[in-house]
Parts: sequence; C-alpha cells; structure tokens
Amino acid sequence: MKTIRHSASFDISQSIDQLFPLFSPEGETKWVPGWEYTNVMGTTKLSEDYVFITGHHDHKANDAIWIVKRYDLRKHHVQFYKIEPGDKVGIVTVDCTELPLNHTRVEVGYEYIALGESGETFIAEFTQEVYDEFIDEWKTLLTRYFKQHTL
Repeated sequence: MKTIRHSASFDISQSIDQLFPLFSPEGETKWVPGWEYTNVMGTTKLSEDYVFITGHHDHKANDAIWIVKRYDLRKHHVQFYKIEPGDKVGIVTVDCTELPLNHTRVEVGYEYIALGESGETFIAEFTQEVYDEFIDEWKTLLTRYFKQHTL
C-alpha cells in the first residue's frame, strides 16, 4: 500500500481563539511533550509557505521538513506538508469549529504517501485504531495544558 488517510475529531471545552494558535510549530512546544522544531524562517508568525524542521517526532524515523500548505486564521484552518525524504510525505490538516459555551471541535486529518519501503511498512501498520489512539492523546494533552494554564 502506497497511501493511507485517516481523520478524527474531538470537542474540547476551550475557546477557539485560545486553542487554534496551539496548532503551529511554536504553539506545539506548549502542549506536546518533547516537541522541538528548528525555526528556519526567523519568525514564529505562521503563514503559507512557512518552513520548519523537526527531529524524531510524530510518526517518523527521520528528520522532517514541514511546509505550511494552507493557513487561514479566520477559518481556523491549517494544513502542512510533512516531508521525510526517502520515507514518506504527510499531509496534516487541522480545522477548528467554534461551538456554543466556549467549546471547540477539532478535526484532524493525516494522509501519508510512501516514498519507499520503510514508508510502505509504516502505512501498513498505521491503522485507524492506531490513529484514533494518537488523536485521543492530543485531546488528553490539550486538556491537561488548559487545566494547568487556566486561572
């Protein structure tokens, strides 16, 4: 198998304006344990074509080059290319929707395209169950972050 695509969503009791900025390279340093990135742009302001690099994190065996494919702050939408040379390319999409009572729905999609044998092996093992556990961890980590940072 050369490609796989999964998506999942969850609701969190947090305003969209506080939550959405956390889905950026700088924002993830606040809630994802071990998240580190190399800022190659000289700014933390996210925009389309923004480029950054991560080490071993988030389904990868190699360093990954990330490029912001789409970014729309008004629509609370961000999409990244995640390129792991010789292994796989990922397309990561996050959409946030405002719900009543300061709640937000977060929809997360991951698509992977294998570039070689190791990517194909990854795709074969990246089941919906594995993905659902991964996204459940997002909700757990975000909930913990807001509990620690709310007055």
